[in-house]
Amino acid sequence: MQAFEYANPSTLKEAVGLLSAKWGEAEILAGGTDLLSLMKNYVATPKRLVNIKGIAEMKGIRSTAEGVVIGALVTLQELHDDKTIHDNFHGLAHAAGSVTSAQIRSMGTVGGDLCQRPRCWYFRNGFGLLAKDAKGEPLVPRGDNRYHAIFGTDGPAYFVSASSLAPMLVALGAKARLFGPNGKREVPLATFYAIPGADDERETVLKPNEILTEVVIPAASRGMANATYEVRQKTALDWPLATASVALKMERGKVASAKIVMGHVAPIPWQAPEAARWLEGKAITEETAAQAGEAAVRSAKPLSGNKYKVQQARVAVKRALLEAGRGGMSHG
Repeated sequence: MQAFEYANPSTLKEAVGLLSAKWGEAEILAGGTDLLSLMKNYVATPKRLVNIKGIAEMKGIRSTAEGVVIGALVTLQELHDDKTIHDNFHGLAHAAGSVTSAQIRSMGTVGGDLCQRPRCWYFRNGFGLLAKDAKGEPLVPRGDNRYHAIFGTDGPAYFVSASSLAPMLVALGAKARLFGPNGKREVPLATFYAIPGADDERETVLKPNEILTEVVIPAASRGMANATYEVRQKTALDWPLATASVALKMERGKVASAKIVMGHVAPIPWQAPEAARWLEGKAITEETAAQAGEAAVRSAKPLSGNKYKVQQARVAVKRALLEAGRGGMSHG
């Protein structure tokens, strides 16, 4: 691991002042469950680590008139165990609990999960975010792409968004609050993620000298039936192959509005608006859930080695809808 400076600020303003306007020079340390492994592999080589764990205003979960505010330093275990989250947002509690390592749940944070770098093995082995060879040719389409994207691959990015929480939070209409040198700004979590077009870009709209401070789930989402369904290769700690998170506003037993967001299938949490609109006015049944699953994957463009993911995403959508239709109870 490359030597680095270590800073331990106690306020957001102090922390932002210690960051750099250029990516890679300074990194934020929260739980460290992703960053430290990147540093050990020399994928990340920051000159300074800014430890934000002592910033009190980024901790805790609270209910306000605006909605439920989740601090970026809340751990996955705290999120899973919180009564408000469990009672109102079963799909989010399930997503947090599905991280099967107790150690990572107790150390990893909400902000860290939302901002974690891709798990792509090309990226992790030093071939860059967009995984190119020395001639600038993309490696993923002609290489081992079993776990890569089936949506959003028209550009140069083929990795999948690794966040466990983002698909459910996007479905719930959550907003991300950011703090930087110019103060606060707020963006819908749906537009917080971006597909990079160059290696020096990132997977989010976060700037190098900004910090994700909290996430807000709007009050209007409290009454929505919601669920997350994951398809995994094994129950030991690993990232899912495909997930689906859904949030449904139900009226007299039928869908008034829906959000369907798939995870681990695209460089960003991938929304399926056509499938969601198709559900409007319909009851959730085995048949309608299956048809919505079909609609959700219609635009998939699998690579040579990941066609199986299309079926997994289809089934994940169907089962998430059926679970939400039953009341969205969590298995987490």
